[in-house]
Amino acid sequence: MDIDFVILWVDGNDPAWQAEKSKYQPHTENENNSVNRYRDWGLLPYWFRSVEKFAPWVRKIHFVTWGHTPKFLNLDSPKLNVVKHSEFIPEEYLPTFSSHTIEMNIHRIPDLSEHFVYFNDDMFMLRKFQPEDFFKNGLPCTYGGEVPVELVGNIGTWQHAVVNNLGIINANFPKRDSVNKYGKKYRDKCYRWKDNLRTLILEKLYPDYFTGFKNLHAPAAYLKESFREIWEAEPEKLVSTCRDRFRTSDNVNQWVVLWWQIASGQFSPAVIDNLVASINENTIDELCLAIEKQSHDYICLNDPEEEIDFEILKIRLVESFEKILPTKSIFEK
Repeated sequence: MDIDFVILWVDGNDPAWQAEKSKYQPHTENENNSVNRYRDWGLLPYWFRSVEKFAPWVRKIHFVTWGHTPKFLNLDSPKLNVVKHSEFIPEEYLPTFSSHTIEMNIHRIPDLSEHFVYFNDDMFMLRKFQPEDFFKNGLPCTYGGEVPVELVGNIGTWQHAVVNNLGIINANFPKRDSVNKYGKKYRDKCYRWKDNLRTLILEKLYPDYFTGFKNLHAPAAYLKESFREIWEAEPEKLVSTCRDRFRTSDNVNQWVVLWWQIASGQFSPAVIDNLVASINENTIDELCLAIEKQSHDYICLNDPEEEIDFEILKIRLVESFEKILPTKSIFEK
């Protein structure tokens, strides 16, 4: 079975990209167009090194970009496919500065394998993986227990997307039917007993609709067929999402596909060990230690909204990754 990796990247310092973005950008800065959404932490080489070291069996990496490429990247690497937005996203949705639009069209990437794993560029593997860690018996591995959607604090665009995702799932999958068919997957022995108890209680209290699933800020295993199914079932919502050049509260995101696979039983139960944290002065020691000790399967390094000493924190992270991934990969010049 062939398995590909897909990663999205943008060079926020590219003047040509900045000029095009400014033509469409809202006049007021917000969470969807702020500088910190696009700045470069200098960690991308370590993402490629981690793939070579921890998942050398990957057939191909599809590097999705507006059109620019990082200077270090070896464009002649046989396992690399640099793919521009214009090569797979329908022209009517371009140009786009929304990850939601890119995500919902990933399955259109030329030569993408039926089984693939989607990464953001802030998600890093910290240990060796086997194909079976992502797909078992041809099905994507993910956590399938029910977890209620929680809307607390400042509600941002991604929380709205979660609600929109859930609406699509409940519109297409009667919960009673899914539980009758796949209940054992929702309450699998690989999960903690307290998680299985929570899922069982939610099935009893809310038998007619799903209350939510876990938001995994981690690499996600997908079947291309799942994207095709959603496009066929909900074309209006997906077209509306793709027409927005920046992320909005009306959008869905790639988690709708992950949840679709869960509701349809097209998944293999798994526990995802992923550390997620914003990078700041209070978290940097914990993050660097987790990288150096390789104490989790993955680490997701979120760029914070608040002001930080960017250069100092960047150096700390680079030094930590250098300790576990010091050797250049075939993807570097």
